[in-house]
Amino acid sequence: MAKKAESINLIETFSEFKETKNIDRATLVSVLEESFRSVIAKMFGSDENYDVIVNPDKGDFEIYRNRKVVPDGEVRDDNREIGLSEARCIDGDYEVGEEVSESVDFTRFGRRAILTLRQTLASKLLELEHDSLYNKYKDRVGELVSAEVYQVWKKEMLCVDDEGNELLLPKSEQIPSDFYRKGEAVRAVVARVDNATGNPKIILSRTSPVFLQRLLEAEVPEIHDGLITVRAIARMPGERAKVAVESYDERIDPVGACVGVRGSRVHGIVRELRGENIDVINYTQNISLLITRALSPATVNSIRVHEEQRKAEVYLNPDQVSLAIGKNGLNIKLASMLTEYTIDVFREVEGAEGEGDDIYLDEFAGDIDPWVIGELKRIGLETARDVLEAPRDMLVSRADLEEETVDEVLRILREEFEEE
Repeated sequence: MAKKAESINLIETFSEFKETKNIDRATLVSVLEESFRSVIAKMFGSDENYDVIVNPDKGDFEIYRNRKVVPDGEVRDDNREIGLSEARCIDGDYEVGEEVSESVDFTRFGRRAILTLRQTLASKLLELEHDSLYNKYKDRVGELVSAEVYQVWKKEMLCVDDEGNELLLPKSEQIPSDFYRKGEAVRAVVARVDNATGNPKIILSRTSPVFLQRLLEAEVPEIHDGLITVRAIARMPGERAKVAVESYDERIDPVGACVGVRGSRVHGIVRELRGENIDVINYTQNISLLITRALSPATVNSIRVHEEQRKAEVYLNPDQVSLAIGKNGLNIKLASMLTEYTIDVFREVEGAEGEGDDIYLDEFAGDIDPWVIGELKRIGLETARDVLEAPRDMLVSRADLEEETVDEVLRILREEFEEE
């Protein structure tokens, strides 16, 4: 009885798997039958003359071996043939050439066979689990999902969906100020599905521009309904984002619809993004106008676009340069990402009030290396006062200069004005 109970437990185990992983009945029967046949083939070299009948609803199974009746003494393969005398012990009416079908007690194959069956079944169930997970998520890349935090590690976070499937949120895909505890809910988009080794990994992201787009679609009905189109998104996760939107219906103000009354529609999104400020602008195919809008809140005087190099030179009044560049160069960086153009800002010095005592950087070529001057001009700083008025951190990050180099440049420029 113990062996019979043990074999039936195999079915019960499989039934539990079916309930948790939503495996359909046909697949359930097929996998268990394949597992039995795999063990039979290993033991006898072939499973072709065996019938395996599985009844998962009742939790039982039947195995029948089919052998051809041959004259006594001519049996060459015990697995496929049976002597006439032995066949008539089963049923006295059998004749040579007929086929004998007899029930097989799988437990009589021995403990090793049962162990092999368990291992084979476990392996096939694991394959099914992997296939089920891959098939569920392979077409959901870019889709917004909610999951529960199961485990938090240094480099990634393990989450589970409502069916218990494991999802990974790497640290690199988390907003810098994200902080979660086990059991908390997290929202993200499916960034990719890795299945190179046959063991699928579902990678989530909260830093992807697509995540912001999905949040906008959820909060702004006009975007969800297709009345407003999100044309481009640029993000510095947790800090700031710029979104270009467009509507083909003149009655709809796309920016106003996205922001909502007193920012009501973006407020929830900003909170989800850990305080990430969101600038929404009207999209246009006029690249000069698009760049001008992308540099908001700065006011642009004029712009020169080089479409072949995908570069733009923007000219502004002195008091607008810092606004265009933004804190740590964030505004101009996002504008470049949004428009996919390299943007250089230039201060219009001539005729600017109060700028008569300013000095062009080129005049410092004897004291400052020309390549350093070139880097400063590349980010739109043409004069000594441009550099002195710019944040030190921005000079280091945007001009790609060492801190010591920046400090030396600032010292030289300050001394020049102190001497005057």
